[in-house]
Formats: sequence, C-alpha cells, structure tokens
Amino acid sequence: MKNKSVRFITRAAIIAALYFVLTYVMWVFGSGAIQLRVSEALCVLPLLLPEAVPGLFIGCLVSNLLGGGAPLDVIFGSIATLLGAFLTYKIGYKRPEISSPKYWLAMACPVISNMLITGTVVWYCYGFSGFGVAENHAFGFLPLTMLTVGIGEALAVFGLGTLLYLALRRLPENVLN
Repeated sequence: MKNKSVRFITRAAIIAALYFVLTYVMWVFGSGAIQLRVSEALCVLPLLLPEAVPGLFIGCLVSNLLGGGAPLDVIFGSIATLLGAFLTYKIGYKRPEISSPKYWLAMACPVISNMLITGTVVWYCYGFSGFGVAENHAFGFLPLTMLTVGIGEALAVFGLGTLLYLALRRLPENVLN
C-alpha cells in the first residue's frame, strides 16, 4: 500500500515538472489572449493515470506563479486546469478508444473549462480583446477573448494531446499501473 502512495506522488510530481518545463520552453506561445500552451496537451493523461489530476494542477499553478501572472490568473487559471483534468478523469479514465464519444467528451472538458475560466480571467486581468489590449472592458470583447483562448486550448488538447494519447495507448497497460 505504501508503494502505491509513493508511486502516485512520484508520478504526480513528474507530470507537474513536465507541465512546468513544457510551459517555460514554449512560453512565447502559451500566454496572452491568443495562446497555444503546449503543456495543455498533457490534459489527456487523466485518461490513463489518476495522478495526472493533481500533477497537472500543481504544474499549472507553479508555471503561473513563476510566470508572473496576475494573482487572479494564477488562481483561476490553475483551477481551470484542475477542473478540466478532474472532469477528464471522471468521464474517460480507463483508456477509452479514440473513436469513442467518451474520449471526445472527456477531451472537451479542459477546452471548455479553460475557454470559459481562463478566457474570462485573461480578459479581466489584462484587458485583452483577442487582438491586442482593449481600451476598456467592453463586454463585446469577452467572447472574442474566450474564443481565442478556446481555440488555442483545442489545438493543444485535441491536436497535440490526441497524438500523445495515441502514442501512450500503445504502451502495455502494466507500464502505466
């Protein structure tokens, strides 16, 4: 039993570190209203590993903290990733087939949570309209910011994440247990 706890914590820490490294290596693409945070491709991991949920949250939190984001962005951006990862785990844990609606529904969770939460926070904290800094926080710019964040998240999760998932599913099941 103790070995399972150590394994869980170790894997969560590795996932957090990987998220952090990917975020910082690709920082230029992963911030702002138009963003493609490559590390969000790791949001497929809760389909395979329960420890990915805390790992993704901690990785995102540390990345946001050290990235110098606004306090609301650090808090709610990290919560968006936690919520997306948790729902992905609840809906799709146990290696669903990529052709399964369960896979696509699970993958939509981080996209939707980040689009709504992170899109709103980016708009509120930084005044982004999606194509630059807005003069004011006119409500009309909020949907555009949510859309641009959502598109970047969808590219990371559905695009890069699906490629990662296909590669990881080829591993024998006992490798991930």
